[in-house]
Amino acid sequence: MLDPGGWVAVEELIAKVRLAGNDIDEERLRIVVSESDKKRFTLSDDGHRIRAAQGHSVPVDLGLAPVVPPEILFHGTAVTAQDAILREGLLPQTRQKVHLSADATTAIKVGQRHGKPVVLTVAANRMQADGFVFWQAENGVGLTDCVPPAYLSLP
Repeated sequence: MLDPGGWVAVEELIAKVRLAGNDIDEERLRIVVSESDKKRFTLSDDGHRIRAAQGHSVPVDLGLAPVVPPEILFHGTAVTAQDAILREGLLPQTRQKVHLSADATTAIKVGQRHGKPVVLTVAANRMQADGFVFWQAENGVGLTDCVPPAYLSLP
């Protein structure tokens, strides 16, 4: 079970994964965490707990302090979603926060997961000046509550 910070005991996770029919041990889990190109998971300092770096579909407190974002951030999505996003803005959907990339190359990779990719530019510094808050996950992903259409553009 997740604690309020999104952590779960490594032993508990391995037991549940095995119950689901997957063969995993602590060594394999550590390899997945260390070799993941997106660094989606974080191990606690003592190595006994694990959590997702971001992307939770249940409320958790990652304990992140607000940050000053770069001038622009990027959001990768599918071309089929482009018009709706430009009209309605970016919303977290099933996640707790909107995920943003620091560079267009990463955003393209994210967008490819959903179909033919398109990259939207987010005027992050303007958003912050207007009172929006940004955080940065341990893996470098930018997080915010939403991105209204006025802050979005195509490169």
